[in-house]
Amino acid sequence: MKRGIRAAFPIFSMVVSGAALLLAGSVMAQPGPQDKPAPAQKLTGKSIQVERAQASEDLVIPEDFRVATYENLIRQIEKTGKFEHVYRSGDKRAAGQSDLVILKLVPSAYTAGSQKQREVTTIKGATSIKFTVQFTDRSGKVLLEKEVEGKVRFFGENLNATSDFAKKVGKVVNESF
Repeated sequence: MKRGIRAAFPIFSMVVSGAALLLAGSVMAQPGPQDKPAPAQKLTGKSIQVERAQASEDLVIPEDFRVATYENLIRQIEKTGKFEHVYRSGDKRAAGQSDLVILKLVPSAYTAGSQKQREVTTIKGATSIKFTVQFTDRSGKVLLEKEVEGKVRFFGENLNATSDFAKKVGKVVNESF
C-alpha cells in the first residue's frame, strides 16, 4: 500500500503544479483596462463612387483583370447594402450627392498564375492581385486605407482572383461602414 501511495504522489504533485502554472498564466494574460483597444469608429456615407484602378508604369495588370476587378467590386459593394447608391467612375449623378465616399484602387502587386499548373500541382501556379484600397471623402481626405489581396491558389480560373479580391473589399466595407 505504501508503495502505491509513493508512486501516485509524484504524479499528483505534477498535476497540481501544472494546474498552478496554467492558473498563473491565465491570470497574467487577462487584459487590464488600459490594454483594451479603442472600438473602431464606423465610417458613414450615403453613397459611394467606385473609381477604376489607376494605371501604373511600374506594374502592368492586364486589362481583363482590371475590368473584372472593377465589375466584381461594384457587385460586392452593392451586395453589402451599406450605401443607398453605388456610382461608377464618371457618373455625373454622384456630383449632387452630399455624403459621398470615393473608393480608389491603387495597384501594388500582380502575379500571373497558371490554371494548368495549379491543377497539376498545389505548389505552383497561384494567381494574385493586390491593391491599396482607399476610401476618401469628396475633398480627397483619406478616411480608410488598406492593402487587400485576391488569390486563386488551387482550382479555378485566373480571373477568380478578382472575385476573391472583391469579396475581401466587401468585408472591409461591412466592418468599416
